[in-house]
Amino acid sequence: MTTPLSDGSFSHLKPDTVLAAVESQGHYCDARIYPLNSYENRVYQVGIEDAPALIAKFYRPARWRPEQIREEHQWSLHLAQNQVPVVAPLVHAGESLFSYQGYYFALYPRSAGTPVALDDEDHLYALGQALGQLHQQKSALFTQRSTLNPQSDGGASRDFLLSSAFLPKTLKDDYQALSDKLLAAITERFSQVNYHLRPLHGDFHIGNVLWQNGPWLVDFDDAQNGPAVQDMWMLLSGSVAAQQQQLAQVLEGYEEYCDFDTQELSLIPSLRALRLMNYSAWLARRWQDSAFPKAFPWFNGEGYWQAHLKQLSEALEDIKHTRYHRGQPL
Repeated sequence: MTTPLSDGSFSHLKPDTVLAAVESQGHYCDARIYPLNSYENRVYQVGIEDAPALIAKFYRPARWRPEQIREEHQWSLHLAQNQVPVVAPLVHAGESLFSYQGYYFALYPRSAGTPVALDDEDHLYALGQALGQLHQQKSALFTQRSTLNPQSDGGASRDFLLSSAFLPKTLKDDYQALSDKLLAAITERFSQVNYHLRPLHGDFHIGNVLWQNGPWLVDFDDAQNGPAVQDMWMLLSGSVAAQQQQLAQVLEGYEEYCDFDTQELSLIPSLRALRLMNYSAWLARRWQDSAFPKAFPWFNGEGYWQAHLKQLSEALEDIKHTRYHRGQPL
């Protein structure tokens, strides 16, 4: 493989580079190339002569080591071989990860689908079934990927923001005091739950599901070890009553294939809080990528950070006062 780029940018990834990379794996492009919605990586639909289009995914330089990407690919391929509805990478000459001019990339079959309807009980039940099938696999834990750790994961985001120029100086003391309390509460809650680690999708929301007479799971880029509930809670939205109903349907489908320990549900407020912290840090880390200021113009103003502190404060109260059991608050 060629030496990977180290600056974390896609400044050298031009359309001609994408087409040449795909052709380097024996495909003949018809010059049609369409960028797809992705910020962390770059993803394109590429037309192929006399064959279905392919999806080419170019990984952000310096984010993952090759062995970490390969481990994700091998897991996706294992799931597909065991009839779990996932879209796995294509393999050529025994390899699923390729490189071209310093960029690592993978190729996927083009899979069309319609959005998942979270107000449809059948869709929620089917999502639960798909997750149950995924978690049912007796896979070994990832060794190259990370394991969800509330203190280090949230702490890394907090420390980055405190040392950056993004957080207004007038709010740094408030942010540090609040984030200290929040991380302590998250860590305490995790210590109270005897959960089991398993390989996870890691970023399981409806944007990573295609509906084709049932759900097909895509984009395992954030695969990691963690509690099963991490792959459930991002499906929940709306009022508390709506979330209770959604969760009940997901769990009903899930337990057709895999047992679920309901004590994990008490981790949901903590997982939400961690995502809030990590999301802000992610935007700050990627702000030098020109795609981010265009896509997130509301970020990086004092009003954003004031609202963020309010969100974190509310998240802290949720952790202190909310528990979940079968979708019913205790």
